[in-house]
Amino acid sequence: MDIKTKRLLLLVASCSVAGVILGGTSSWAQSNLCLQAERITSDCLTQNPVQKTIQGMSTGLLAGAGAAFGVAWNVRHND
Repeated sequence: MDIKTKRLLLLVASCSVAGVILGGTSSWAQSNLCLQAERITSDCLTQNPVQKTIQGMSTGLLAGAGAAFGVAWNVRHND
């Protein structure tokens, strides 16, 4: 494996991990705010907070990986 491939994998991995952390944290915080609202909706009560957090983490994973590939593609075409 050459150095460029290793750098790309490191970029994708680090952006994906950051996306998982941010996506999970924001989904968890949103579900907590939903339960602490003045008027709790039925949607808020029927959603499983763990499932909502996992959904946010998977969305963050895809967003982070997509951003990393976009940056790598942009850098490659600008050189």
